[in-house]
Amino acid sequence: MLKKHSIENEFLKITVQETGAELGSIFNKDNQKEYLWQADPEIWGSHAPNLFPIIGVIKDGIYKYEGKEYSVPKHGFIRHNEKIRLKERTEHQLVFELLYSEETLEMYPFKFDFRIAFTLIGKSLEVNHQIINLDEKPILFSLGGHPAFNILHFEGEKIEDYFLEFDKKKDLDTYLLNEDGLISSKTENVLKNDNKIQLTEHLFDHDALIFKDIKSKKVDLVSVKNGRILSVEYKDFKNLGIWAKPGAPYVCIEPWLGIADVEGTDQNLENKEGILKLSAENEFNADYTINIS
Repeated sequence: MLKKHSIENEFLKITVQETGAELGSIFNKDNQKEYLWQADPEIWGSHAPNLFPIIGVIKDGIYKYEGKEYSVPKHGFIRHNEKIRLKERTEHQLVFELLYSEETLEMYPFKFDFRIAFTLIGKSLEVNHQIINLDEKPILFSLGGHPAFNILHFEGEKIEDYFLEFDKKKDLDTYLLNEDGLISSKTENVLKNDNKIQLTEHLFDHDALIFKDIKSKKVDLVSVKNGRILSVEYKDFKNLGIWAKPGAPYVCIEPWLGIADVEGTDQNLENKEGILKLSAENEFNADYTINIS
């Protein structure tokens, strides 16, 4: 059985499973509705993976650092990780931690302390990522979230009754993935001086929508018939992914610092697009916030 931890306030109750420090539930006590996808294994068996030290796939499953080759799973080794432990608990906050180990050093040659905190503040959940460099050299990493939110909250709704609304109108192009999951140089226009992306059964037929260096820092999930369901604010994150299994009743809103490998990568980690560099003995923090309506 998965070990789970819950906290609540007068508005919300959240549950986080210790494996992967993965958020598993956002329950609205006012309307008795669950806002997080419940990981139906027949469709997509995750709730909200945490992405570190890479995002997406790496070319041929290999990256290079200081002349050596390393292999790391898609989206890194935090998700599904059974070594993560609850570090601290207060009435309205859960903090989880993974320290580097011999196992991680085989995949990722840096000494680190990964912490993630879930904090309830009214009808909002703040997710804070903290990376502490325990090495004597700079560490290189990417970081991101992958929360999946339920749609079809009300009887008789269909996917087309929902849309995503950004905080400002803009032109927005998505970068297309090739058959290996690498970022190609091809783009496709998604918005033209607009701020609404209509959800449809076929929106993700060609995989995720990938927005690099997105200027908008807030997106709402909105029901045409019933108004705003929730919003995600991601001021600390440069890129954004949006994804679901085609036709599935959820949508992932994914703040990213980093991106999957591009087709033309030389596979050297220090040259990877979007890679972050943290000096020895320093720490890095990045938050995103989920606001329930």
